Amino acid sequence: MTDSTRFNLPARLLHWSMAALILTMLLIGVAMVTSLADYHALVALHRPLGLLILLLAVLRLANRWRRPPPPLPRDLPVWQRRAAHASHIVLYGLMLAMPLVGWAMLSAARYPVTLVGPFVLPPILPQSPMVYAWLRELHTVLAYGLFATILAHIGAALLHALIRRDGVFASMAFQSGVRSPATPRAGT
Repeated sequence: MTDSTRFNLPARLLHWSMAALILTMLLIGVAMVTSLADYHALVALHRPLGLLILLLAVLRLANRWRRPPPPLPRDLPVWQRRAAHASHIVLYGLMLAMPLVGWAMLSAARYPVTLVGPFVLPPILPQSPMVYAWLRELHTVLAYGLFATILAHIGAALLHALIRRDGVFASMAFQSGVRSPATPRAGT
């Protein structure tokens, strides 16, 4: 694959790092709701990871603006192009919204947002139990939306990797041996 058909290295590193972090966060979120015994330890992990995801999402957007993604295959139907574009907007929106809503929710509850050691972020909203309750519900709804969007994203990646074999998955992969449509199979 050429540089024009691949995402640049920072985009690939950020993509796969964030994929692992976001899946971890979704699992931590589920565990937080189901485990009272481990709740405080999980929240202590959840807060800084959420803010790390926010920071990485901003870096991804900056990188994407500076280095646009490779073009989609020309033979991809228009509706799939539009769906891909829309799903990326939703995905980036959720990667930014989830941590911001979480930070706002904790601010409204007057819970400290501790990053590491004594470093605590300032509140971004005044204390309000009603706003906290509303934001907590919103955070949950956004988490379900993020989970659904990730499932769609994984489904599309598998479609491109296993069925279409059109190089879209390979453009984000680290493997140099991933075959694109222009690369013949061995022995053919």
